Amino acid sequence: MTTLDPQPLAPALAAAEEAGWTTVRLDLDGVRSKAELMRRCGDALLLPEWFGGNWDALADCLIDLSWLPDAAGRLVAVTSWRGFAAVRPTDWEVLREILEQAVDFWRERSGGPALTVLLADGPAGAASGRGPRL
Repeated sequence: MTTLDPQPLAPALAAAEEAGWTTVRLDLDGVRSKAELMRRCGDALLLPEWFGGNWDALADCLIDLSWLPDAAGRLVAVTSWRGFAAVRPTDWEVLREILEQAVDFWRERSGGPALTVLLADGPAGAASGRGPRL
């Protein structure tokens, strides 16, 4: 995973979209509980109805991306994550591990970066005025 300041995030998202990638912004601003994190993940990532709102279900969804449209690659930009990491450090570490495992899975399976995750320090609005594109 790569950590970016908010300013480079907008060009990174635009470049990914121009290359035919699916881009998603997971904004964690104001998230202070695991339950809220799961709701935010479900909404932002447009997870399928079978998403159970727990760690195993999130990991399963990120390894089985068949519910997403076909794309040259997929980019998930996690924004405003520091507040959540500060109040829920254990949950933040679990989320990071799940994201890293999913990135590794797709890298090994596809031979390339089929899934990329960027961590941005600032809020999603600071990066771009556009919403998620799935």
